[in-house]
Amino acid sequence: MSSYQKNKLRINNIYKSFDDILVIDNVSLELKEKEFVSLLGPSGSGKSTIFNIIAGLISPDEGKVFIEGKDFTGKTGRVSYMYQKDLLLPWKKIIDNVSLPLVVKGMGKKKARENVQGYFNIFGLEGFEYKYPFQLSGGMRQRAALMRTYMFSEDIILLDEPFGGLDAITRRKMQDWLLEVLHSLEASILFITHDIDEALLLSDRIYILSDRPAKVKAQIKVDLPKPRGNEIITTSKFNQLKKNIMNML
Repeated sequence: MSSYQKNKLRINNIYKSFDDILVIDNVSLELKEKEFVSLLGPSGSGKSTIFNIIAGLISPDEGKVFIEGKDFTGKTGRVSYMYQKDLLLPWKKIIDNVSLPLVVKGMGKKKARENVQGYFNIFGLEGFEYKYPFQLSGGMRQRAALMRTYMFSEDIILLDEPFGGLDAITRRKMQDWLLEVLHSLEASILFITHDIDEALLLSDRIYILSDRPAKVKAQIKVDLPKPRGNEIITTSKFNQLKKNIMNML
C-alpha cells in the first residue's frame, strides 16, 4: 500500500487476561485507509478478543485503541463488526435487516429504506429486497449481513471469519465477490481467518499471530497483483508466500 495513506486504526501494546489467563500479550497493529489486513492464526488464539477490544465491547488491561488518531479505548459505536453467523432477524425482510443500523441511529424506517436501496446492486442483492432471510442461500445471507454491517460504519469494518460457515465452493465464490465489491466501497477492512489461502487472496498485509496468548509473530506484505483471480493460487509467488507463512505458524 502507498506510504502516504493515513492511518484509520491503530492498537498499541494491548494486553488482556481472563481469570488470570493471559489471552493477548502486547499486540500492536495498524490499518490504513482502504487497506485490507488479515489476522491469521490458530483457532482460539485470541483474534476475536482483539476484535472485541477494537469494537469497544471489552476493555484491555493495558494498551490503547486509536481511530483516526483519537482514543477509542473501551468506546463502542465507531466501527462495524460482522460475526461468522449472519445474525439476520428472521422476521424482517432483507431491506429492513440491512437498514436496521440506520433506524437504530434514529432514522425513520421509510428514509432508512431509501438510503439503502442503492446498495442492493453493489452487494449483488437486487431483487431480494423484500425476501425474508430463510428465502436466501447461505452466501446471499452473508452478503446481506455484510451490507448491514457496512451501513453501520462505512469506513472501518471488522470481519470475523465471515465465510467460515460456508461450504468450500460457496466460500471461494464469496471471496471473489468480496474482492469485487470492495472496489465500489471506500472501506478499510480488518479480517480474521485461519485459512492461509484466504488471507493471501484477499489481503494487502497479514499479521501472523501466535497460539494463545496472542502475540504478533510477523507482518507480511502481500505483494501480489490485483485483481486476484483463481489463477493466482497456482503461481510460484503465491506458493512461496504460503510456504513462508506455514513455516511461521
